[in-house]
Amino acid sequence: MTTLPKPRQPELKTALPGPKTAAIMERDSQHLSTSYMRPYPFVPDHGEGVWLTDVDGNTMLDFFAGIAVSTTGHAHPHVVRAVQEQVTKFTHVCLTDYPQEITTSLAERMVKHVEKPGEKWRVFFGNSGAEAVEAAVKLARNHTGRSHIISTIGSFHGRTYGAITLTGSKTKYKRGFGPLLPNVSHVPYPNPFRPPLGATAETCGQAVIDHIEGLFQTIIPADEVAAIIIEPMQGEGGYIVPPADFLPKLRALCDRHGIMLIFDEVQAGMGRTGKMYSFQHSDVQPDMITVAKGIASGMPISAMLAKESVMTWPVGSHGSTYGGNPVAAAAAHATLDLLEGVVKHPGCGASLMDNAAEVGAYLMAELRSMQAEFPFIGDVRGEGLFIGIEFVTPDGRPDGKLRDAASMAMFGRGLLNLDCGEAVIRISPPLILTREEAATGLALMREALRSLS
Repeated sequence: MTTLPKPRQPELKTALPGPKTAAIMERDSQHLSTSYMRPYPFVPDHGEGVWLTDVDGNTMLDFFAGIAVSTTGHAHPHVVRAVQEQVTKFTHVCLTDYPQEITTSLAERMVKHVEKPGEKWRVFFGNSGAEAVEAAVKLARNHTGRSHIISTIGSFHGRTYGAITLTGSKTKYKRGFGPLLPNVSHVPYPNPFRPPLGATAETCGQAVIDHIEGLFQTIIPADEVAAIIIEPMQGEGGYIVPPADFLPKLRALCDRHGIMLIFDEVQAGMGRTGKMYSFQHSDVQPDMITVAKGIASGMPISAMLAKESVMTWPVGSHGSTYGGNPVAAAAAHATLDLLEGVVKHPGCGASLMDNAAEVGAYLMAELRSMQAEFPFIGDVRGEGLFIGIEFVTPDGRPDGKLRDAASMAMFGRGLLNLDCGEAVIRISPPLILTREEAATGLALMREALRSLS
């Protein structure tokens, strides 16, 4: 009888943090910005696939992928080869001034995933999600001649001045930095688990639409609104999936009032939900899309996609010195190869998007079955490998303290994770995660949660 190899497990060689990690963290605390957060005592040294090893030799299973960035895992051979090859050619020319085939072909590939018959899109490349959001806001104002922008409570759009004004998740991002961007308003996000505006899970989408229409009658003239920017699946706010009727109704509202609809896909996009973009789980087409994080497996590049009929700003009105860097573009091409299935990753089916859908469905089912054992798991939600686990008190309120304790218990057993929202642990591993590796992560989570019971 053939004996199957035992699935790989985390390997903790030292107490956490190990001595080398502790020494580097001490130096870090003396020399780096005081704004950096350090939620876990972990200093990476190298990675392979979904595994990360720290400077002390402790190997951890990665269930957060650098905040949904490392799409193809760590040091994927196909991505590494693409980066190495481009570095031998040239590392920078400045796309704002000189066209380059590698970015032209990347734009061609990206728009194919959003264009519908009779419709053409264009791409502006930047370096980060915040930069893509800033570009979208500038374009919306320039194209419409209007100034007001509407965002949502719980949103995260970046930390630059315009982006942080739009962000609605935590006051610490804004305290002491005003005045911020003028003419920005926030409305509730339709969270079926915690419905706003006195609505139910079924009616919260319509309730938010009615709330916006009410603002147009009382506070914000609709004809002064340039855009509504929204995450089709909210990331930092708690990995929230809105009700199915919400995005179509939001599209109809924007059409009624001549408002641009911007979908921020920075965290949920690039195959993470089992589709290239999370909005594609509906039949809604936005006017602009912002993309970053997972686009290039960790290399810094972002994109703002817009319908050609919308991208009307004049030559020289916007640019970026490093945006669309050719080395990052090479990594993005390689990432798309794996997402689209042009290049197959062993054990991941036809494409990484398909793998995200399949392994994500398995994780969701297993996590929901764990709710019977752990009643403090109030909700398990998401799509693909974009999954949120919300912790609650016995009376159903968000339990951030328990979430934090659970997160550290998981970390202590070799599972890298990250929180979001008031009381949510996000699961956003590399899209190469196999069912066997997912099962290992579930076992670590179960062990950690039992330690809290």
